Amino acid sequence: MRLSAKIYTALILLFLFAPIVILLVFSFNSGNSLSVFSGFSLHWYQELFRDANTLGALKNTLVLALAASLLSTIMGTAAAVGINKLRNRYLKSALHTATNIPMVNPDIITGISLMLMFVFVGRLMGLGTSLNFWTMLIAHITFCLPYVILQVLPKLRQLDPALSEAAMDLGCTPVRAFLKVELPEIMPGVLTGMIMAFTLSLDDFVISYFTAGNGFETLPIRIYSMTKKTVTPKMYALATLIFFAILTLLVVSNLMDDSGEEGTAKRRRDPRRGGKFLAGGVVAVALVLIAVTSIAGGQNVRTLNVYNWGEYISDGSDGSLNTITAFETWYEETYGEKVKVNYSTYASNEDLYAKLKSGAVSYDVIIPSDYMIARLQEEGMLRPLNFDNIPNYEYIGEDFRGLYYDPEERYTVPYTYGVVGVIYNANQVDPEDAQGWDLLWNQKYSRAILQFNNARDAFGTAMYRLGIDVNTLDKRQWDRAFQSLVEQRSLVKAYVMDEIFNALEAGEADVGAYYAGDYFTMVDAQAPTVDLQFYYPETTNYFFDAMCVPDCCQDQELAEIFINYMLSEEPAIANAEYLYYACPNRLVYENEDYQEEMGEEVMEILYPEIEGFAELYNRYAYRNLPDEMLTYMNTLWEQVKIN
Repeated sequence: MRLSAKIYTALILLFLFAPIVILLVFSFNSGNSLSVFSGFSLHWYQELFRDANTLGALKNTLVLALAASLLSTIMGTAAAVGINKLRNRYLKSALHTATNIPMVNPDIITGISLMLMFVFVGRLMGLGTSLNFWTMLIAHITFCLPYVILQVLPKLRQLDPALSEAAMDLGCTPVRAFLKVELPEIMPGVLTGMIMAFTLSLDDFVISYFTAGNGFETLPIRIYSMTKKTVTPKMYALATLIFFAILTLLVVSNLMDDSGEEGTAKRRRDPRRGGKFLAGGVVAVALVLIAVTSIAGGQNVRTLNVYNWGEYISDGSDGSLNTITAFETWYEETYGEKVKVNYSTYASNEDLYAKLKSGAVSYDVIIPSDYMIARLQEEGMLRPLNFDNIPNYEYIGEDFRGLYYDPEERYTVPYTYGVVGVIYNANQVDPEDAQGWDLLWNQKYSRAILQFNNARDAFGTAMYRLGIDVNTLDKRQWDRAFQSLVEQRSLVKAYVMDEIFNALEAGEADVGAYYAGDYFTMVDAQAPTVDLQFYYPETTNYFFDAMCVPDCCQDQELAEIFINYMLSEEPAIANAEYLYYACPNRLVYENEDYQEEMGEEVMEILYPEIEGFAELYNRYAYRNLPDEMLTYMNTLWEQVKIN
């Protein structure tokens, strides 16, 4: 092989395997940075095995993949046999085309269409919730089937039809002839199809996301939900374990490979192996489904469905309180009956709105942001709360009541609040430049500035800088902000959301705007060469997230009991410490232990002394814009990004 060919091959291998090597190395990182190696440690493996939610998502993923692969293999093999036996070539061609549709169709189209179908059928049947484990299983079987069929069909075409005919001449029934003669011969295709189906199901995110119901979260969905904050290295640890498990299976498979003439002879000497495989598959499917049913269908258990942002509740990681488990225990001790909390997550307010609007799944408690609360309220999608069930509401500070999104205090209980500020690397940015929004437009830091990768926040930075009302309905003002973003464009290194964590922590950028609570997460993980600092511009965005009960709620009393529990001291403090966001609950911000744990600097930033807080919030917070204005804003934003 020539030197150039060797170099080319080496580069290809480096491109393929370098990410895996980096993943393996950083899974043993003693720090929590995803870019700076601080030393060898097994800390993240310990954290992984303490993370019940992630391990539960892994279990769900494996159960779903196993059930989907076995069922699709059985159904796909039967379908391939049927297609192969067809004599009408037009019908056979039509079935081939239909088989290929799920493969060539974009996953997002398949996911949305399946979700709409499940919702339609669910409403016809009068179901309160249309999506659950079974709908996700059906969806996975749908996209796995074609791969099984396409692996089995070539083996059937290679098969001598005289073999099964001879078996039937000797007294076999058609089914017995298939199991004893045909199945052993096509077994390589069947096994290949099953492995492909298992792999596809294990890896799927898009279709699972649209067809997932309450209480059944797969690993890809959980990892996606973690991007609300930052994906910790314990995900590297999990990926490393999965990698070595798959590698071990491949090595064992190669060692035990009986392909070739010897393997063929073995299969022919023992044709019962195919039948045993099929029977074993059926038994395995039955056991899996029975196990899932027994897990999901507990008796005399009250159920609560909670829908929250990803990484937005204390979950037991890093030694924190597992809020959901603690509530289940507290409820049983207090009321003498068991409760099961199905906890699901979303990545944006818009995702939440779409799920509620579709009617696909019913939730009892949701935690949207202020502008989305106003929209849900306007569309009649929220229920008034019975505050007799929420006595702990008295601990909500007076400054945080009666705000614009719920002026009569009927629908919401504040959960967290925060203010957007500017984060900068003091080792690279002149302290004299660190003021106002102008820093994000400063030519000195060209190509080191990060801007929000969503229209509302990006336009917000420009409008606050120009002194424009962020909720204006005057298109000329939006055009002014648009021109400002166009002027900034050449200075921007990247438009980001959660990517800002790694970029600022590693010193890949020097300036960015984000939420105060997230700043402290970045400081904890910053590289030794980085010194991140934070300040608030004079005018900036204030936000609130609040607990609400949607109109689709199935158990409002239990939902209100949960909300009241979230306001009690232990879980409220645990959530505030875990999230690093400001809490409007007096039991939290007046607690001396909490103040000491957070530290003086953190308290000053999270809880700044702002005179007339409610007035400032009502003036500068984002409101729900009319559809026409949202369309215009998004059109301008597309022009910013396209150019």
